[in-house]
Amino acid sequence: MYGNPLIPGIPDDAVVNINYVVLKEGVDLDEVMERAAYLCEHVKTYHSDDGFYGGFVVLNTGGVSLEGSTAGKATEHPLKGREILIITFWKDLDSHEKSHRSDRFNQLFKELTQLAESTYEVVYKMLWQGRAYDPETARKAREAKLSAQAG
Repeated sequence: MYGNPLIPGIPDDAVVNINYVVLKEGVDLDEVMERAAYLCEHVKTYHSDDGFYGGFVVLNTGGVSLEGSTAGKATEHPLKGREILIITFWKDLDSHEKSHRSDRFNQLFKELTQLAESTYEVVYKMLWQGRAYDPETARKAREAKLSAQAG
């Protein structure tokens, strides 16, 4: 669990693209995941050597963290089970945009978006990334904090 990063080799200045996909009511999630898998495999195959670092796809579970939110007391997100995020990491925006220019990519993307009510993609700049400490390092970090506070 602690040995390797989720996606190794993502530099600190990476561009992060998050595609918000809201699925149509009643869409079969297995079909969504099959189409997303073909799309992601295409990007890995044709763009791993020209700017693509990696990515992942996540599904909105409906859970809302009340401890991490300032928007009230919602207990379930309204897009539960209908929103997926396609999160990809890139060298720069130009590399990402180039990946979308092939006929095959556009066909695969169209097949995915046929299952969607809406989709939009936002570009972010990486500001921080990090993995959890292993148990021994976490213990030492807590001890160092306590020592600094006492001193």
